[in-house]
Amino acid sequence: MDLPPTPAQTIGPFFGYALPFTRGAEIVSRDAEGAITVHGRVLDGADQPIPDALVEIWQTDAEGARSTAVGTIRRDPVTDAVLGRDGTAFTGFARIPTDADGHWAVHTVPPGPHHPGATPYLAVAVFARGLLHHLYTRIYLPEHSSLLSADPALAALSDRLSTLVATRETDRRYRFDIRLQGPGETVFFEFR
Repeated sequence: MDLPPTPAQTIGPFFGYALPFTRGAEIVSRDAEGAITVHGRVLDGADQPIPDALVEIWQTDAEGARSTAVGTIRRDPVTDAVLGRDGTAFTGFARIPTDADGHWAVHTVPPGPHHPGATPYLAVAVFARGLLHHLYTRIYLPEHSSLLSADPALAALSDRLSTLVATRETDRRYRFDIRLQGPGETVFFEFR
């Protein structure tokens, strides 16, 4: 007896409901001194946008210091409503939902090296439906791309390093598309 195939099911959880917060894409305000914008799209293996992904960014400040500042999520002491960022503390963290076209953008400062001789980068985690485990990658700015071949963590990736480097669009704007599969797939790291 032939049975029809089981219908496909979308794997959750769905992150767009509770995790995004007010001004979550602003590590610094857009008009802060030295501020840059890094933006792009999250794309699947068929080069189609993923409209309900969540992109998290962690980074050092321009001097390379890791922030321990509290200030990402504030609550109104009377109503307990989430107010979002305080607008002044550099937390080094952003959480950005993608829009209907899979687009995301973060406003930040260029990261500094986290220790002497290190290549500065933005650490990225991608959450999306169908991913049982989130994916980790990095964004390097093009002005640091000449340092990548000296990084021992990247030595085996010489033919794919370009998938980790953002493209400069203007002095303060960079593009970085995250491709989950297929040609030009972004390099993802496994942490144990």
